[in-house]
Amino acid sequence: MVVYKQTHFADFKPTNEFERWATVEVANFDDVPTEMETFVLPSGLYAVFDYKGLNTDNSIFQYILGTWLPNSDYVLENRPHFEVLGDKYNNNDPTSEEEIWIPIKLR
Repeated sequence: MVVYKQTHFADFKPTNEFERWATVEVANFDDVPTEMETFVLPSGLYAVFDYKGLNTDNSIFQYILGTWLPNSDYVLENRPHFEVLGDKYNNNDPTSEEEIWIPIKLR
């Protein structure tokens, strides 16, 4: 999972800087190596988008934030956005697939 902080999308531009985490789900933090940090993903409502294409193509985020979200009953919530990079994810491959999770709440 790749996690982005809310500020990356508040005023989205492809040039925005962001903090990025690579994470893996664990049952508990008992055996986390000391050189690693823990991350707790806050619960809440998410809009989930299945994306297929190059990871350098930002048009999906332009659609989500510029078209889908303004025409929905939702607004962004101040929680991390994240992507799930599963078995079908292939970096820099146009057939790559991933899930994009956007935190939302009712207007």
